[in-house]
Amino acid sequence: MVTEEDVRGLALALPATTEKTMYGTPAFYVRGKWFARIREEGDVLVLPVSAEEEKAGLIAAEPATFFTTPHYDGHAIVLVRFGAVDAGEMRELLTEAWRLRAPRRLAADLDDRA
Repeated sequence: MVTEEDVRGLALALPATTEKTMYGTPAFYVRGKWFARIREEGDVLVLPVSAEEEKAGLIAAEPATFFTTPHYDGHAIVLVRFGAVDAGEMRELLTEAWRLRAPRRLAADLDDRA
């Protein structure tokens, strides 16, 4: 099971990432744009995705892992249960969310490192 500390370590390992609070909970930013937030429950992560269709597909394919609430209806944002993913999958999810919000040049630099 992934913990809050695991999420923090994975997020902060991404280039130009900082941690600040958002709605009183830990959130992660790349160059001032948020890309992940730990919800009040402490075991759920809020992540942007590329489109509402992607969000719907994730929820339909893996409802034990991905879900939403009415608050996020109409937004390309998905919720992820910590207990349903391992560290490798969480790293991928955070990296994809980071890429959505990172400046193009910074994202390209990450690709060059891979």
